Amino acid sequence: MTAQAGPPDARVVEDWLAGDPDGDDRAEIEALRTDPQAGAALAARFAAPLAFGTAGLRGPLRAGPAGMNTATVIRATAGLAAFLAARGAAGTPVVVGHDARHRSADFARAVAEVLAGAGHAVTLLPRALPTPVLAFAVRHTQAAAGVQVTASHNPAGDNGYKVYLAGGLPLAAPDDRAIEQAIADAPPAALVPRSPVAPADDTLVERYLTAVAGLPRLPARPLRIALTAVHGVGGAPAVAALRRAGYADVHVVAAQHEPDPDFPTAGRPNPEEPGVCDLLLARAAEVGADVAIALDPDADRCAVGVAGPDGRWRMLTGDETGLLMAAHVLADPRPEDSAAADTVSPLVATTLVSAPLLPALASARGARGAVTPTGFKHLMRAGAGLVYAYEEALGMAVAPDLVADKDGISAAVRVCEYAADLRARGRTLHGALSELAAELGPWAGHAVSVRLPTPDLIAAGMSRIRTDAPRVLAGVPVTMTDLARADTEEVVDAVAFEGTGSGAAAGDLRLRAVLRPSGTEPKLKVYLHARLSPGAPAGAGEQHRKRLRGVLDVAARELTALIGGG
Repeated sequence: MTAQAGPPDARVVEDWLAGDPDGDDRAEIEALRTDPQAGAALAARFAAPLAFGTAGLRGPLRAGPAGMNTATVIRATAGLAAFLAARGAAGTPVVVGHDARHRSADFARAVAEVLAGAGHAVTLLPRALPTPVLAFAVRHTQAAAGVQVTASHNPAGDNGYKVYLAGGLPLAAPDDRAIEQAIADAPPAALVPRSPVAPADDTLVERYLTAVAGLPRLPARPLRIALTAVHGVGGAPAVAALRRAGYADVHVVAAQHEPDPDFPTAGRPNPEEPGVCDLLLARAAEVGADVAIALDPDADRCAVGVAGPDGRWRMLTGDETGLLMAAHVLADPRPEDSAAADTVSPLVATTLVSAPLLPALASARGARGAVTPTGFKHLMRAGAGLVYAYEEALGMAVAPDLVADKDGISAAVRVCEYAADLRARGRTLHGALSELAAELGPWAGHAVSVRLPTPDLIAAGMSRIRTDAPRVLAGVPVTMTDLARADTEEVVDAVAFEGTGSGAAAGDLRLRAVLRPSGTEPKLKVYLHARLSPGAPAGAGEQHRKRLRGVLDVAARELTALIGGG
């Protein structure tokens, strides 16, 4: 077991209290340091400052340098302002937005005031809005940077701070490290200058909705949609965008439609989590929907539910949706929208933990396919001519020239465009998925999270995998490739296992597993994919899937045991 951290140095606590401008946060620390039973809780708040992970900060709402609080937000913004000044962008336009989580509005106001105090022209979005609206606003106002206060789909007790740079691109290395150093050099929060900022009007929100509603390339056709916002900020904007695009028959999950920072029906408000979309699927069946759409709380991810031939509803995996939408986009990629249209063919991209099928699909459609490290900060920099990107965790960029990041609302509009077109031709998304499986080979995917409470246990799990690598997974001989790279601007910490088995009745079986630490939560993630060759016998789709799922379940248990999670 890992030893608990000792009590923080009294001078460190005093210095933080002296520099914290928030009375409630100061009172929280004072109460802990005077409570003889609260030593561990106090130590946790001073264990280490929050580090920049996936595009910024994310952590628990609590006082002290190891939490998301007003002082942390102010110092982070002072560091961002110093970073911009060092790059010749002092006084430039910036945009600030927030979701509806606890304290998000207050944090966003503090961000705006610090940037204004540093001389920037600040646009503070008018209310709690989806993260893609902020990314769009940064890109289309030609701002130098943007900050969205959000913890995306983390639990209710967390909040976060997501940074975008010029062009609306997510923060990436080495700029994240430079900002982190600037934060470390920032003065105490109470000494950081701040100037008041009035919220903007709805102009940018309207521009975003109009642009998203204009994405479909096909005329609107009848479609019945079930939709949930999972208690986040995407409900009203998504309904508005769909209606403007011509899809007005939308039936929301009322219990999850309005923003609620406590997420009462979803303890972990992530559409990937079991049970989170149960209300959506029930609503879809109740109203006889053609498609079901789930957004995560900040609406940058989009999950899709479909009914099978037997009428039973299920949520598609991120790979299933991602490949379906890749096929739809590549049917009319509009490469003329890209600045590189005259020199390159359309490019689609996914990550190394997604199903290894997109490059083959792209090639079959006369396009190029790219595979990047995880995260849209990499996907959006995949190369010239990018028309589409997805990651298995339900993120899709269906219009990178519009929003240079994942966007659940624009994805929902294009999913509905595809579903409506298929419906008009007597087809379904489920059927289109079966056609892709026939073309590329039947496949199945499975993701497992192994929660390990401390960084050293996560590192130990990865070390065990590297030093005691299995040679067989689920009966399939495999070889390990260490994907770790230190010769790039960002270290990639991941390993992959790949192998091929045989089975005359169902074609060659190809197994792939990728393991990496999460960038946002204390866990190791295991991504497993199995597929059969395109020559697998047709007409036995469920038998194929059952076999593949069985292989993945066994491989998941074997890897989890080796990591130390079971």
